[in-house]
Amino acid sequence: MSTETAAAPATLITQALKDSLNVWSTPEVSHPVDCSDLRKWAIAVYWPDVPPKIFWDEDYARTTKHGGIVAPREFNPFAWPAIRPPDRAPRPAKRGVGERTMNGGQKEVYGVPIRPGDVITSKTALVHMEEKVGKLGLTLYKSTEMRWTNQKGEFVRSRISISIVY
Repeated sequence: MSTETAAAPATLITQALKDSLNVWSTPEVSHPVDCSDLRKWAIAVYWPDVPPKIFWDEDYARTTKHGGIVAPREFNPFAWPAIRPPDRAPRPAKRGVGERTMNGGQKEVYGVPIRPGDVITSKTALVHMEEKVGKLGLTLYKSTEMRWTNQKGEFVRSRISISIVY
């Protein structure tokens, strides 16, 4: 019976990670946003209550500072893709150092609201990484930013997600 264990790596920051820092993904482009998309999303989010009229009542929405219907802030125009990627292979149950990941949280920043007819472009990049030694041993904190703009190039939303790799 062996009691050998694999030596912990000196760093979790690979050359591939270094090379991917601040490299933005190929943009993904949504279908044009439809009033029906916004209405259905608002109904789902506010169920069983009636959603605010700004999300579905054009006459009311014209009287607001937005001058028309806008999307709920959490609306995702990429939630219904025409083509879904294939399922990923299951991960092995036992993983070694640097192969376990936890969600470290996220922060969202909002810009202009999404409106009917908007076409949203999304791109993503690894924007920061930092290694520390903690209770879990060598730990890597990776920050990934997702950034959305509309067809006018206006900032719509960003999300910074932190992954904790140990």
